[in-house]
Amino acid sequence: MQGILYEEASVLQFFFITCVIGGWTAWRTGKSVAEGWQSYTTVVIYTLLLGAAIRFVHYALFGATLLTAHYYLVDTIILLLFSTASYRFYRTGQMTTKYYWLYEKASPFSWKAK
Repeated sequence: MQGILYEEASVLQFFFITCVIGGWTAWRTGKSVAEGWQSYTTVVIYTLLLGAAIRFVHYALFGATLLTAHYYLVDTIILLLFSTASYRFYRTGQMTTKYYWLYEKASPFSWKAK
């Protein structure tokens, strides 16, 4: 997997920076965008910027390549999964709480009309 998903010497470095730190930050990003009633496009834009920041952390701490499209896309896709899940989770809560007479939860990530 080294060379495909990450370029660091250990998968733990990739997991900690991208999945733990970046994933938590992406989750909070999706939550804040949903709570601000902003569109999903805002989540994507913020996650693209977050992907660049996480790429910089890999570069600064572990000497990874800074400007590489491959690893930037890998990091950003993983972060986009976290931020999208968070956005849908909190938006579902908003829709079913604020408009309880119209919608009910279908799953943790979606709602349906009553």
